[in-house]
Amino acid sequence: MEIKSDLADISDTLLRPGLVECRALDKDRPMRDSKTFGLIARGGLVCYALVHLLVAWLAAQVALGDQAKADKAGALQMVVAEGGAWLLWLIAAGLAVLALWQLSEAITGHRHVKARRRVVRRTVSGIEVVLYGLVSYSAVKIAVAGADDGQGSLVAEILAESYGQVLVTVAGIGVVVVAVFLAQRGIRKTFVRELDFGGASGPARTTTIRLGQIGWIALAAAYGTVGVLTVIAAVTFDPAKASGLDAALKTLAAQPYGGPMLLALAAGIAAFGAFALLDARFRKI
Repeated sequence: MEIKSDLADISDTLLRPGLVECRALDKDRPMRDSKTFGLIARGGLVCYALVHLLVAWLAAQVALGDQAKADKAGALQMVVAEGGAWLLWLIAAGLAVLALWQLSEAITGHRHVKARRRVVRRTVSGIEVVLYGLVSYSAVKIAVAGADDGQGSLVAEILAESYGQVLVTVAGIGVVVVAVFLAQRGIRKTFVRELDFGGASGPARTTTIRLGQIGWIALAAAYGTVGVLTVIAAVTFDPAKASGLDAALKTLAAQPYGGPMLLALAAGIAAFGAFALLDARFRKI
């Protein structure tokens, strides 16, 4: 009887490869099981939310006539101006952890889903590596130098090269493609797959999803404008038109009915910031 029982156990194990795979995955991801890492990652998401709430506030100021810089670097510079250099280092560290986490997910993560969907999930993680990484880099740069991000001068340097016009055009088109991806993320609510609403109330779940939809679409509109302006800068050889979100917001403000449009965009970015706070609570880490 004992022999039969042992054989049954072995057979059951062989017939359930998913169980073996899950155990192997658990061993492959010790960092994800770390409570300390989870707390830092959630703290990074809170920092990410704070940056977007500041950007929304600055965008609203531009819409109301204040020409203060209103991109992410401008929001971080405002933190420095208020004596919060230490907060910038905290933001940079938290977002760096988020970027590293998403990098691991982009390379080896999401193995529990089907192959086709796994490619999509890893692509999403790759985009988040860039988003988190850029804000982290900006925070470090401003904390160290306290200077502008220099995006405009970088575009000018690239355009000065023989291959510069093509490279900047491709970069601008790439940003537009990312913007389209972010928009469908909000429209199709695919971000919900990354959230765990276990124990959450119905209103909390609904609020999180609605803020996510509005926020991702607003973010897509902002990035889309940046991408279009970058392409225009390449075509016209005018790097001043590709100075980031700051120029995009001011361009919108200069259009007919630009003030109301920019206020609506600021509200959308604020919605994304609020969503990011809830994301820090419900994200699967």
